[in-house]
Amino acid sequence: MRNKKKSVEFVMLSETYSADLRGRQSVRTTFKLPPRSIDALSLLASQLGIKQKSIFDHLVDDTRALQELARDLENRAELDRERVPKTYVISRKTLENLEQVCKRYQAPRDALVEFCIERIMPLIKEEKEKHLNRQKLQTKLDQYLALSRELLEDADKELDRDDPVFEQVYLMARTAQSGYDEINQIIEKGARLEDY
Repeated sequence: MRNKKKSVEFVMLSETYSADLRGRQSVRTTFKLPPRSIDALSLLASQLGIKQKSIFDHLVDDTRALQELARDLENRAELDRERVPKTYVISRKTLENLEQVCKRYQAPRDALVEFCIERIMPLIKEEKEKHLNRQKLQTKLDQYLALSRELLEDADKELDRDDPVFEQVYLMARTAQSGYDEINQIIEKGARLEDY
């Protein structure tokens, strides 16, 4: 009797895990979206260093917010916008959630996705502000790097290469250069934000 109960529990648990894993399975689907929405999703994913699928799944998995957007959709004046077909990889669960809400509220799927993406606009604005602040530091970083190079040159003139102070100045200058290069990469990655 006990073994039967355990095997029934195992089967139920196994089915739960299977359903959960199937829900996480990736599927491809195409939406017709304004270029602004497509760019916003791509830009934020790039800036945050995460996949578009993760952002998309996060936006659409919030069923309550999705339902509110679907209800509000009829009150929003949809602009005549150019729409471009774009294929995304999303989870099966996300797609099912989206389609259920669209069906329940009679909401156009592409418009609902567009308004979901609109929710990330404050994040893009925040990232743009961070980028501009990083750019403001660029001049000071240039000066700092020039000063560290000058210090290394002075140490090279005054000290032997095997002198422990020269070695430490060399390590400091090398670290400054490495940090400067990494900061430049971050600032260059954010350059797309300037035109958005």
